[in-house]
Amino acid sequence: MSALPCFSADFAVSQRTASEHALMQGRADEAIAGLRTLVAANPKDGAAHLLLCRAFYAEELPDAAVAECEAALSVLDKNSMAQDWMGRAYGIKASHSGPIAGYKLASKVKNAFEVAVDLDPRNGDAVNDLSEYYVGAPAIVGGGLDKAAALASRVEAQLPQQAHRTRGLAAEKDKDHATAEREFRAAVAVAGRADAWTDLGAYYARRNDKDKALDALRQALSVDRSHDASLVDVASILLDMHIEPKLTEQTLRDYLASNAKSDAAPAFKVHVLLGKLLQKLGNKAGARDEFAQALALAHEYAPAQKAMQQL
Repeated sequence: MSALPCFSADFAVSQRTASEHALMQGRADEAIAGLRTLVAANPKDGAAHLLLCRAFYAEELPDAAVAECEAALSVLDKNSMAQDWMGRAYGIKASHSGPIAGYKLASKVKNAFEVAVDLDPRNGDAVNDLSEYYVGAPAIVGGGLDKAAALASRVEAQLPQQAHRTRGLAAEKDKDHATAEREFRAAVAVAGRADAWTDLGAYYARRNDKDKALDALRQALSVDRSHDASLVDVASILLDMHIEPKLTEQTLRDYLASNAKSDAAPAFKVHVLLGKLLQKLGNKAGARDEFAQALALAHEYAPAQKAMQQL
């Protein structure tokens, strides 16, 4: 007889839903434990493998993330979201690899993102990922501003915010800052969303225009009534600029207290960000508490382990 557990379809759906909720709330250890039980019972559970990939990606465990996304794609190869996460997993593995291995992985990153967009041109996350690849990668591994421009034209009718963002990134890379600013502002105009304001603020931050950056980031906070992952993007930019520590602290706390948390900004990562900020502000006890909370959610998260050791 098989030693593997056997679950009903209803139980599997319930367990997968509970594990996904745990992942969204940042409870990585809980999510991984539940999902491992599912894939042990059914190795062809592509949705569970994909969630495991996302959990390991969040914890910055590239080998595990790649293995789980590849397992997911053995079942979900026609799924745009799965292909996009595959590209991200290859990307984080490339960033942890040497130059030769990184170049070999780069083509896999590009191919996965391109397939994701081909499968669903309305997948805004995939479009953003592919546009960043085209803008940031050298031509030898398939990057190119001409490809970014073509992608923007392709998706403009259905995803105008992403199209303007792509053009803004490309113009910035080309040092055409007048066009870059115009495109990032156009993305705000067509969407008015927090992430568009955050992109504009990030652009000004890269230009070291702190006043305009702060204005844009405050606009992002004002329109983000759900307190989603855009709050963490805002806080991260403020941290990089070394300004507004109290606003940064409150922004991170607002996100952690919200019901809109997701693996776009895993709670355990946010606890580490907050802990490091508190440490800089002289609150060593508060920092230790934040690092401990991060490890309670994701005990393998290396940045939390390192932060606690160095405290």
